[in-house]
Amino acid sequence: MRAAAVILLICSAGLPPARVAQDAVREFRVRLDTSKGPIVVAVHRDWAPRGADRFRELVTAGYFDDNRFFRVVKGQWAQFGINGDPKVATRWRPNTIPDDPRGQSNVRGRVAFAFKDPNGRTTQVYIALKDLSDPQDAQGFVPFGEVVQGMDVADALNSEYGETAGGGIRAGKQQAVFDGGNAYLDREFPRLDRLLKATVMR
Repeated sequence: MRAAAVILLICSAGLPPARVAQDAVREFRVRLDTSKGPIVVAVHRDWAPRGADRFRELVTAGYFDDNRFFRVVKGQWAQFGINGDPKVATRWRPNTIPDDPRGQSNVRGRVAFAFKDPNGRTTQVYIALKDLSDPQDAQGFVPFGEVVQGMDVADALNSEYGETAGGGIRAGKQQAVFDGGNAYLDREFPRLDRLLKATVMR
């Protein structure tokens, strides 16, 4: 049965159309066009519905366009998700979502939101460049997707700056990135790779 027919059928039962439309999209793909080449992420809503919905919201809003991969540690992770415009980044910063229950493990290629506090996920996302299940599974990092094309691109993202270009949320060293945006990162860390555009694939 086509998605539209499913939506029509369930709407007739009294469920809100927006909720039904979201539920009907169990899996979708997002193409990340980067300065090193494309990365395609398959997003699985049944893995982490809140995380998947937030990721789609950010992609469709253009939030990730012209971002920097500001935290790349070779053989560990590649993180992005602080908008290059400080006004946009600051506006989204307090817009948290509730945690998803633990499900899939943080093995190589999985994609999850970074966070500091419980129910504190906002916009920062990382790609696991190795198996990070121990200890990240126990710490509550819940993958919502996985790289299905371009893992070699993720591995090739510039890691020369490591944690120094902003670090993780828990390190408490990101304020300069929020305050200065791309202008700050491009001045201080000019060889960071870029996420040029993120697109939901049709």
